[in-house]
Order: sequence, then C-alpha cells, then structure tokens
Amino acid sequence: MNLFSLEARELAAELRRGSLGPVEVTRAFLERIEEKNPALGAFLAVTPERALERAAELESLPPAERGPLHGLPFAWKDNLHLDGEPLTCGSRILEGYRAPYTATALQRLLQAGAVPLGRTNMDEFAMGSSTETSAFGPTRNPWDPSRVPGGSSGGSAAAVAARLVPAALGSDTGGSIRQPAALCGVTGLKPTYGRVSRYGLVAFGSSLDQVGPLARTARDAGLLLSVLAGPDPRDPTTLPGQGPPRPGDPPEDLKGIRVGLVKEHMEQDLDPGVKERVLAALEVMEDLGARVEEVSLPEAEFALPAYYLTAVSEASSNLARFDGIRFGARVDRDGDLGGLYEATRGEKFGLEVKRRILLGTFCLSRGYYEAWYKKALQARALLARALERLFARVDLLAGPTSPRAAFPLEEKLADPVGMYLCDSFTVAANLAGLPALSLPCGFTAGLPVGLQLMGPPLSEERILAAGAAFQSVTTHHQAEPEP
Repeated sequence: MNLFSLEARELAAELRRGSLGPVEVTRAFLERIEEKNPALGAFLAVTPERALERAAELESLPPAERGPLHGLPFAWKDNLHLDGEPLTCGSRILEGYRAPYTATALQRLLQAGAVPLGRTNMDEFAMGSSTETSAFGPTRNPWDPSRVPGGSSGGSAAAVAARLVPAALGSDTGGSIRQPAALCGVTGLKPTYGRVSRYGLVAFGSSLDQVGPLARTARDAGLLLSVLAGPDPRDPTTLPGQGPPRPGDPPEDLKGIRVGLVKEHMEQDLDPGVKERVLAALEVMEDLGARVEEVSLPEAEFALPAYYLTAVSEASSNLARFDGIRFGARVDRDGDLGGLYEATRGEKFGLEVKRRILLGTFCLSRGYYEAWYKKALQARALLARALERLFARVDLLAGPTSPRAAFPLEEKLADPVGMYLCDSFTVAANLAGLPALSLPCGFTAGLPVGLQLMGPPLSEERILAAGAAFQSVTTHHQAEPEP
C-alpha cells in the first residue's frame, strides 16, 4: 500500500480500521517532508515531537473511541494559532511570538483525531497571490519548481500536491485557498462566511476571511468540513444553528443541476489553455446530466476594485496591533514611542504589507472615506444582490479559478496590479460571503488548471457533491508531480 497515493478519506478509513497505525503513518510523512520540503519550501516548521506524541496517544485508543480523522496527518497555514507553537504569518514582525491558545479550527481537527505535522508557508499576513512575499522565502510549485504555487496559502497547497501531507488548512480572504489549489492541482474549499470559526486566525480582512481545507478531492474536503464547521461562542460571526454538513458518497449523476457559466469571466484576459480546459470540464458536467447555460454578471467588473479597497482598509485597521509593544519583535529607537512604531514597522513589515496598510489608511482617512471605502461597500452590496438574483436561476456558478496557470517566480513581484489580477475570479465569493470550490480540471503546458464552482450561502453539500461527481469520472485529481 502506497500511503502517499491514498486520499485523506481513504487513509483515515484505514487508520480507523486499524490496518495502519498512527505512529507508522506519522513517521512516513515526517520522513517524506524531511526529504522533499527543502526543495519546495512548503513548510516553515515541522513539529515531529508533538506529532509523534499525539500519534502514540491515538495508537492505544479502542475502535469505539476513534474519531473521524483518527491518526490522519495534517498541516496548517502559519496564521492559525496552535498552543505553544511559534506563529509568524510569514512576517519578521512576529519573531519570538508563541501562540498562547489554539484556534478553534485546529482544535476541532485535533479532537477528531488528526495529527499536527507542521506550519506551512504563506504570503506575509496573507497578502499576496504567489507565496513570494513571505519573509522566509518563497514556496515553489511541485509541478515546476521555477514557478509559483499561488497564494496566499501556497505552502498548504504545495504540501498537499507534493504528497507531503494528505490534507491542510488554509485561509481565504480573496481566493487564498482556491487560487493556490488551482495552480497546484489540488482541491480547495472556501466555506460560507461564518460556517467555520475564525477564532485563532490572525485577521487580514475581518469581513472577508474564512478558514477552509485543501486536499486531494472534494470528498476529502467534505470530510474535513464536517469536522470544522459549526457555531463557536468565541467567534460571534459564526452562523448559529448551522450544524456541519455530512460527507456522503458522490451522486451518480448531476441530473437536475443548473450550472451557470459566467460570461464575463470567459471574456476577460483568460489564457486560451485555461479556457479550453474549463469548457471541457463543463462538457463533462453536461454528460453527467447537468444543464449548463451562459449567464451574465456585468457587476463582475466591480469585484476586484471593491475587494481591494475593502481588504486594504480592514487590513490597515487589523495590523495596527503590530506596533512593537504587544506582540513579537521590537526595534527600539531612542526611547521615543513614535520612533519605536516607525522603526519596528519599517524594518519588520515587508513591502507588500506596507503598501496595503498605506492604501487602507488612505481609504479610511478624512476626506477620502466617502469617495473610496464607502463606494467599495456600495459596490460590494450591488455585487451580492446580483449574485443572489443569479442563484434564483441556477444552482451553481462555474468558471476558471485563475486566469492562467502557475507563472514564473518573480514575474509579478514588481507588478502589484498584475498580481492582484490573479484574484479576478475568486474575490466575488468573499465579498458576498458565498462558498466556492476549486478542483483540478486538466493541464495546460504541463501545469494544472482549476475549475471553480460557487453556490449560494450554505450550499457546501451541493458544491462538494457536484465536485465529487465530476471527480468520479475524471482523473485530473489523481495526477502526481514528478518525484
């Protein structure tokens, strides 16, 4: 049995059955990480002692006490707190900081029996689409190490794609789970806003952020969501009375499902190879019985500017707490408080984070709030209403996750607008708080392409079922990068 070719749900089933032991599986994945991570930079840190201790505890559990993720190794993006472990958000400003508590999302995985292997790399404070803005160096795409894995959850996506871990957690503020999932050829889910607790997630854009899983398949993502989802009294934005969806077998077909192909997303600056693979994927869905029709979302032109104005404004507020006093690093400057702030932030924040803080502060400043931030909120509401109208006609919206496949390292670092355009198709789901899934739908020039499925609020089961049905008749998700 090849452990590394098993999907997360398959591996979890073998572990619960007892045909594999948690210690054996944990050691195997730790050895693989040690061998392959130096070339990829997917992990910032591995926790072998904690992982093996946890695996040993699980080893002795009787079958009746084994959770749904019994012994399953996982990784987590380095903006989620795990008690006692360092947390950096990919930034030098959090040097020396250790988590004093555990994020609800991580706690729920641990309670379900999962084994924590380590923290994955990310764009600094989740600000980026390539995992190149990390203060600790870039992550490389397992399909082509000269290219980016996407971002900001690029470390988690690369770790799953390279079979360093069967599943991982990421966060998605404007596409940061789905875009790297697409570029790395794995499956990534951004749940409905409020479906998964954000307690213990370092905030970027508080009205946009959501924690979600990256894994090989839609069924794997559904298994993790069934553990992650649910209200949390420590996060007042979680949705009350919403129990976790139940992972089930994929439907045999998609009869009765109405799928809308967003015309505007197919008309933008879209790579021809990506367009071809997305259209081919929709033909597969039609063969499964879905009714695909073209729909128009003219409000899509407002999505990217509304998102970036909202996100940077919220980021400038959220990141004000990193001042050299309360958390992490401090750069002293002649005992002057203003000088301490300036020196700490100037030295420890990276260029992209500084850029977004300055943009956000500008948008919120007197005389510009009405012209910029308020207009962004109005555009956001307009887009949300337009999407609501579309979902009265169709069950799902479909299209490309990213305008193009993985691009070369450093290609867009000096072109921030070009980098922002990578999120063109993903930000709408965050602005409207909707669930969206990216799943592999083929390759162009040897690089993975992602298909995005988006649904109305709390339609995760529908989206995951459609993704699972697609993956039951395709093999794109089974492809592995060269060892």
